[in-house]
Amino acid sequence: MKKSNQDELVFLPLGGSGEIGMNLNAYGFGPAHDRKWIIVDVGVTFGDLSTPGVDIIVPDPEALKGEKILGILLTHAHEDHIGALGWLWPRIQAPLYATPFTAYLIRDKLREQNLLNEVKLHEVPLGGTVNLGPFECEFVTMTHSIAEPNGIAIKTPLGTVMHTGDWKIDDDPVIGSQTDGKALARLGDEGVLAMVGDSTNVFVDGVAGSEGGVADALVDLIKPLRGRVAVGCFASNVARVHSVALAAKAAGRRVVLAGRSMHRITAAAKHVGLLGDLPPFLTDEEARVWAPDEVLYLCTGSQGEARAALSRVADGTHPVVKLGSGDHCIFSSRVIPGNELAIGDLQDRLADRGVRLYTEKDHPGIHVSGHPCRDELRQMYDWVRPRIAVPTHGMRRHLMEHANLARDMGVPETVTPRNGDLVRLAPGPAAIIDEVPWGRLYVDGGMLVTEAGEAIRERRHAAGNGVLVVSFVLDKGGRIVSDIDVRGIGLPGDEGTPLGDALDGLAERVEDVVRGLKGEALQDELVVEQAVARALKKASQQIWDRRPIVETIVLRL
Repeated sequence: MKKSNQDELVFLPLGGSGEIGMNLNAYGFGPAHDRKWIIVDVGVTFGDLSTPGVDIIVPDPEALKGEKILGILLTHAHEDHIGALGWLWPRIQAPLYATPFTAYLIRDKLREQNLLNEVKLHEVPLGGTVNLGPFECEFVTMTHSIAEPNGIAIKTPLGTVMHTGDWKIDDDPVIGSQTDGKALARLGDEGVLAMVGDSTNVFVDGVAGSEGGVADALVDLIKPLRGRVAVGCFASNVARVHSVALAAKAAGRRVVLAGRSMHRITAAAKHVGLLGDLPPFLTDEEARVWAPDEVLYLCTGSQGEARAALSRVADGTHPVVKLGSGDHCIFSSRVIPGNELAIGDLQDRLADRGVRLYTEKDHPGIHVSGHPCRDELRQMYDWVRPRIAVPTHGMRRHLMEHANLARDMGVPETVTPRNGDLVRLAPGPAAIIDEVPWGRLYVDGGMLVTEAGEAIRERRHAAGNGVLVVSFVLDKGGRIVSDIDVRGIGLPGDEGTPLGDALDGLAERVEDVVRGLKGEALQDELVVEQAVARALKKASQQIWDRRPIVETIVLRL
C-alpha cells in the first residue's frame, strides 16, 4: 500500500465490490505507517461448475496481514456476510460485533471450526454503538430478508461513512422494525462524507414490495388447497417463515420444518424473542400421523440444492415429506442467477411426481426482494445526502448504474472500485490511490487453498479432457517385462470406436516410445514417464480431440 504521513480515511473492498455473493470490506484511518482498520462483514460465495469439488469460496485477506485490525462488525446473518468467519478469523484475528440474532448464528460458525472459546464475540443491542479507536460505529436498523439487518454509520475525525449493508424499505416487515428513516435523516443532517451502498436491484424501477403483502398472498393461495402442501423458501428469511406459518394457521394447518437450516434459523429467531406468537411446529413423528390436509411442510432447497429437503422430496427419499399426485409445492423465493438449471431440474422432478407447482412467475405476490429498487435508493439518498457515493454489492454493470443514479440525485462525487482498489475518501477528492493483492480462497477438502492451486487446475483439466492411467514394469536394462495397462477415465467411446480398442492402440504407442529411448534415459523413471505422457497426449488429441491428464506408473525390477 502507498505510504502517507497524513491522516487518511480509506476504504478497501476485498470481496463484494463488484460481485454478488461475497463480502469483506475494510475501513482504515490514520497515516499509512500506523493505519488502524475495521472490517465490515466477512462472507462467502458458493462454487459452481467452474470449481469442481469446491462448495465454498471466501475472500483472501492477505492484504490485511500484519495490519492493526480493531474489530469486525457484522451487518446481518446471511452467508455472504458472515459465512467466512470460521475460515478466515485465524488470519484476521479481531473481536466480533453483531446484534443478538446474528451473534447466535455466528456462534454456530465458530463452533464448527472449534473457535468458539477463542473468539471474543460482543453482542450489540439494536441501535447500539461500538467505539473502536478512531471509529465510532452506530448500528442503524434496516429491513431486509432476514432478522435484525443493520446499516453501520462509521464516524471518524475526517467524516462519517454510512455502510448500508443489505436493505430495503418495508413499511410492513412482519417481524422486526421498519427501516429507521429518522436515524438516517439525522445522520444526513449531521453530514455524511460517503455512503457505501447496495446495488443489487438498481435496474428495477419502483420498490421491492412489502413482506406484509406476501403474507396476504400466501393466505389467499394456501387456504383453498387440498392435499399435502409444501413451501420452499430461504430459511434465513424469518419474516417469510412467519408469513407461511400464519397462512398455514389460516388454512387450518400446522407447520412441519424440513431441512437443517430451517431448524437452525428458527432456533435463532426464538432465542431473540421472534416467532413466539406462532403455534408450536410439529415434530417429524407428529407429522407422520396427521392428515394431509392438516399439515404444511416448510422446506429448504428452493434453489435446487442437491442435499436440501426439496431435492430429497423430489427424489422420494425424504423420510417425512412425501408429495405425489394432487399435492402442491409453492416456491416462495426468487431464482438466484446461476441456479436456473438446478431449479428447473428440481421442478421437473416434482412435476413428474404429479405435484402442482406455484412460483412467483405465475403468482407474483408470493415473493418480494430484500434489496432496494430505484425509488428506495432515491429515498436513501434523500435521507443521507452523502458527498461521495460508493456503490457496492452487485455486478460491474450494477455499480456503474448505481453511480449514475447517485449523480442524478445530486451526489457530488462517485467512485466505483473493484476488489483490491484502495479508495481514499478523505482528505481531498475521493480517489483510487492504490491496488493491493486480492483474490479468492477455496475451501477444498476441509482446508483453504488458493484459486490458482494445482489441485483445482488439474480437476478442471480432468473434467474437460479426462484421465489416462498407464502402468508397466521395466527390467534393469530398460525392457518392458509386463503387460502395458492403459485405463481411461472420462474418455469417449462408441460402437464405431470402442474405448478398449483405442486404449490397446495407446498401449502399442507406449511400447514404441519406450523402445525408442536409449542409454541413460531408460534408467531415469521421470524421463520415461514424461516421454510416455507427451506421446499419449498427442495420440489422444488425434483420437478424441482431447489432451487428458496422463498418470504414468513405471515399476522397476
